Amino acid sequence: MPTISFETTIHAPVEVCFDLSRSIDLHVLSTKHTGEQAIAGVTSGLISLGESVTWRARHFGLWQHLTSRITEFERPYYFADEMVAGAFKRFKHEHHFQNFGKGITLMRDVFVYTSPFGTIGKVADTLFLKKYMTSLLWERNNVIKHYAESGQWESLLHIDK
Repeated sequence: MPTISFETTIHAPVEVCFDLSRSIDLHVLSTKHTGEQAIAGVTSGLISLGESVTWRARHFGLWQHLTSRITEFERPYYFADEMVAGAFKRFKHEHHFQNFGKGITLMRDVFVYTSPFGTIGKVADTLFLKKYMTSLLWERNNVIKHYAESGQWESLLHIDK
């Protein structure tokens, strides 16, 4: 099972980083290049425990649908989403947040997945899929970091600073 794990340091409060990470609207902004749209379930605002979202996006030239559900949730330090239906055999994306005080947050992502198609999927992981998924997650985190640090988060969230 491939695992993608990395950390992002953000100069913003942990609550802001946590809520930007579960913002459907920010996710759409961070995946503009794939045409990703939320088409069912929670389609805007913040997603929470037990809720799901279905995404429609273009990856590798094909339109795909993927549904994920928030399966674990401890605001503002941790949540996980897991695939319910979609192209992967399975995936779990853990989002960890650590408050370092003085408005500094360490955001850690752990994305574990199993590709479909057995051996062919494993070859795809090695050749391109893991790199592609890492790039998508890095881009998403860079957008979160930008919105959190620039103050633009206020246009998406309605929480206390």
